[in-house]
This record gives sequence, C-alpha cells and structure tokens, in this order.
Amino acid sequence: MNVATSRSVSPLKLMLCAVEPSGDALGAALMRALYDKAPGIKIFGCGGPLMKAGGLESLFPIDRFSVIGPVDAIEAFPAALDSANILAKAAEEKSAEAVVLIDGWSFARIAAKRIKQRAPGAKLIKYVAPQVWASRPHRTKTVAALFDGVLTLFDFEPAWFEKEGVRSKFVGHSAFQAAAQENCDGAAFRQRHNLGDGPLLVVLPGSRHGEVRRLLAPFRRTVEIVRKAVPELQTVIVAAPAVEAELRKATNWAGSAIIGADERYQAYSAATAGLVASGTATTELAICATPMVVGYRVDWASALWVRRVATIHYASMINIAADAEIIPEFLQEDCKPEAMAAALIPLLSVTPARRAQLEAFPEQLQKFGVGGPPAAALAAETILEWTTKPA
Repeated sequence: MNVATSRSVSPLKLMLCAVEPSGDALGAALMRALYDKAPGIKIFGCGGPLMKAGGLESLFPIDRFSVIGPVDAIEAFPAALDSANILAKAAEEKSAEAVVLIDGWSFARIAAKRIKQRAPGAKLIKYVAPQVWASRPHRTKTVAALFDGVLTLFDFEPAWFEKEGVRSKFVGHSAFQAAAQENCDGAAFRQRHNLGDGPLLVVLPGSRHGEVRRLLAPFRRTVEIVRKAVPELQTVIVAAPAVEAELRKATNWAGSAIIGADERYQAYSAATAGLVASGTATTELAICATPMVVGYRVDWASALWVRRVATIHYASMINIAADAEIIPEFLQEDCKPEAMAAALIPLLSVTPARRAQLEAFPEQLQKFGVGGPPAAALAAETILEWTTKPA
C-alpha cells in the first residue's frame, strides 16, 4: 500500500533523529526505504553526512555528540539539552505524527522526554533497542514509559521488551546487510595504492575523537612490532569521516596509506588481517572475511562504570553473539602493543588461528540478519504501519 496516496489528508510527517555515525548510516538507509514506500512523506530532523546526502536538512550538527563513556557524555550534556529542545519544538511546530530516534540511547532518552511534553500526539519509536541484554536490563521499563514501539537489530531482543508491554519488531541490521552486498575488488585496491600482493594489515583506530586519542599510540607501536616479524608488511589506515582530518594530521607511519571511509570495504577485502577498535567495523571486517585483533581503551571513569553495569564478557559483536572469544580482544589495561602484535602475527599467514576466525564468522553473522529480508525496508514498513494504524 502506498501510504502517501492512501491518506485523504496531508502527507505523513515524520521526524528522524540520529546523532552518531552508526545511527546516521541506519537513518540514511531508512530514509531511502521510506521515500520508496511513501513518496509523498515529509521527513525532517537531525542526522550526519549520509542522511544529509539523502536530502535531510539537519536541524543542528551532530558531531558534538560523537562521544563515548560518562565523562564525554557529561561534557556533551548541555548541548544535548539544547538539541533535544530544538527537536521538541520542531516536532510541535511541524505536527510530527511520529518521531524515530535512532541509536544514541542517552540522547534519545532526553529527547523523548522533551518531545512527549511538547508534541504528545506524536508516536515515539526507538530504532535500535538499548542493549539491555548487555547491561542494565531495567532500561526496558524506561523504554516502556517513553516509547510506543522499538525496532531491534537482533532477533533475541524483542522478547526483552514485549514482557514490559512494548510493541517490538526484529528488523535486522541494514548497515551489515549493505556491507554483505558490497562488490569489493581487493585486487584493484591493492593496485590503485601500489600495495603489491604481500601481507596487508588494515588499521581502524575508531570513529570518535576520544577513541583515536587513546588508541593511536598503542596501535602504532603494535604495527612497529609486527613489522619486525613480518618485514614485507604493508599497512592501510582507514579514517572515519569525523576523525579523518585529525588522523591525516597526526598519523605519519612509514609505509602506511591513509584512506577515507568510502574505500573501506575494498580495503577490508584486500587486507590479510585487521587491527581494529571495538565497534561496527569489527562486524564489517567479519563480513569481508578478514580476521582481526580488537583493541580498545576508555577513560578510567568509563571503565569503572562499564565494569559495574556490564553483564557480558566481550566487546565485539561477533564474540557477544557466540559467547566466546572468536576474535582476540585486548581491552583497557590489556590493550598492550606486545600482546596485540603476538595475536596479529599468526593471522598474517595460513595458520589455525586465522582459519578458526574465518570458519566461525558465517554462523554468527546470520544472527544479525545478514542474508535475511532487507532491514531498512522492513523498518520502514513497520514505522508506517505503527504510525497509521492503532496498536
């Protein structure tokens, strides 16, 4: 059914809000699906470069929300309040019929409260459920109090919210599905960057400024140690959009090429192995069948907080899905160059360690919706249904 032509009144007015790079990617895919299914729909809100490229005029820049942990979050709190008020005012003035808050749980909670006050008639939908299975399961009650529905990325999540009476739907992860559809030519990438056919290590030090500040030095030292063991090693550093300028200014590693995110899948496919910050990139590397080592550090306050609230033992989604350390993880005080290098070196040749990762990836990726129905289309259908039909 074409929602835009079936309505006898004005076109559907929908607010989309994303304040993190991962949310921006999900939002851009969702926008395309919504315009396809409801061509007359009016979409406004906030987002990053991908959503802007899709036609969104963001109400404010979102780069100030690219934070991690409670210390960074405290610093961003005043801006979060201002931005939440901007969204609430826009929802009221533009008569939003539904507001979809994408990822970014801390900001989504603040914004949802403000929007409920100023635009009580708008349905509030959370796209990407807070990971209650990883920590603070009591957040299901907060979701029930603030949102009319929740869309989840993993098939085991709806049950957590349905027991609180929250309308829930598993849709899968559109970014991971898109990564699986990429036709990446690793050989062409190597040729374009004069990398030859020897061992290639792809390095991803994070997409946030704090991540880069904390990981660049240990990652650089790790690469130096690996090069002593594998002299023919080539390295490629992938720079996320939010930190590309910072990386290009701060990074001067001999023999390393720095590329933008637009080439990342080709780099992953070309790479023999990866050294990566915990995050979305770990799953993207798995999709491209690239074994890896994960390193990560947060500030001391964030580390203390995580240790108090976490109910899982791993950081990367592949390991979380498997409940086993398929990918070696070196977190916080264990994020040491010598240890990471020792785990990386066996991945650069044909070894049992390399084979074990490659054999484990396909089974775990199925749990994220990879290979299933298109997530963005399913999310769009659900949002339109929830907005136009009663529960």
